[in-house]
Amino acid sequence: MQRLHVSDPGFERSFTRIVADRRESDSKIAREVADILAQVKTQGDTAVAEYTARFDKYRLGGEESWLISPAACRQAFENLDDELRAALELAATRIRAYHGAQLPEDRDETDDAGIRLGAKWRAVDAAGLYVPGGRATYPSSLLMNAIPAKVAGVERLAVTTPTPRGETNPLVLAAAHLAGVDEVWRIGGAQAIAALAYGTETIAPVDVVTGPGNAWVAEGKRQLYGLVGIDMVAGPSEILVIADGDNDPDWIAADLLSQAEHDPAAQSILITDDAAFASLVEDCIDLQLAALDTGKTAKDSWREHGVIIVVDDLEQSLRLANRLAAEHVELAIAEPEQFLDGLRHAGSVFLGRHAPEAIGDYVAGPNHVLPTGRRARFASGLSVLDFMKRTSFIGLDEAGLAKIGPAAATLAHAEGLPAHARSVEMRLK
Repeated sequence: MQRLHVSDPGFERSFTRIVADRRESDSKIAREVADILAQVKTQGDTAVAEYTARFDKYRLGGEESWLISPAACRQAFENLDDELRAALELAATRIRAYHGAQLPEDRDETDDAGIRLGAKWRAVDAAGLYVPGGRATYPSSLLMNAIPAKVAGVERLAVTTPTPRGETNPLVLAAAHLAGVDEVWRIGGAQAIAALAYGTETIAPVDVVTGPGNAWVAEGKRQLYGLVGIDMVAGPSEILVIADGDNDPDWIAADLLSQAEHDPAAQSILITDDAAFASLVEDCIDLQLAALDTGKTAKDSWREHGVIIVVDDLEQSLRLANRLAAEHVELAIAEPEQFLDGLRHAGSVFLGRHAPEAIGDYVAGPNHVLPTGRRARFASGLSVLDFMKRTSFIGLDEAGLAKIGPAAATLAHAEGLPAHARSVEMRLK
């Protein structure tokens, strides 16, 4: 864990290294994934089955061994205890409501020149959703991916999730039922991304692939972007907490560890204007790690990538936060609104002392699939728009063409494209 003070002589150099640290896949993973994609593209089911046997110790035979039935998903949902079922239903209701408000409106208008202009939004035909099944399984991620797709109007939702040694996670299956998923396939890794993108003898291809995964999954999505749409290339999780000394240090320690427990490569950063408070948080982290079931992972993350930065004035934290462009930013301060407008780059922002990031992971409503690795500078979290595309349309009559056609022909000639010009000029005559 690094501890820095903004007035240290070497602060700028150390902070720049933190900003530049990608913590993502290397060239070796890229080569391995390229080989997996090529094998699935050419060998289809055979390659997928071989990789599944190798990595998941599960043998795929007939289609019934590939596909988890809707009945099994429904049964898993019905078997949940009442409290857990109610929690999933609350999450689904809030996620659906928030994303329903994101639906864009079609446009159809006629401008002053008499030209009809507009656009229609349509959902993609099919989407593939990846749900992790290795280090941990996340029914919340299934809801966060599947519900926006359904709200957008996607007709076919295909989930891929690894089932090591054939074991399924009942929570994931229950979430699939609740979200209205159409297909759940027992495959994972880069081979699952390839199967969704290329299609195989058993699995029909999709138009968009979304969902979190390990470095191989993320690299598979990166390499297949263009053949299919993707949500983003996601790296290890990250959280930035901006906190004053009036917070409970145990709360802030828990917030930092909530991301550290995801992955040894995850990163948790605290910025505070109170050096004594920073020390208390550090002590609380040590105590909480000892009692945490995910303590080994969280300890590795905190030791290798954790950062505490002490500033002279909390106003300085905004400049640092905008350079970090973190996935999650907590503003655990008395007046968070005064910082919100100045925080230009963040995946999702949590306002106040009683808004821990974990609420956003489950039940708040906004999507928890968010840009990592400073991509919040140019990207947003998953939304219904990731499952939709816009088609523009243009309508002209003879009078409208007479008004704007000559300019189009002039520009076409200037670009050396006479056939373009002629297609307009013939109509003008």
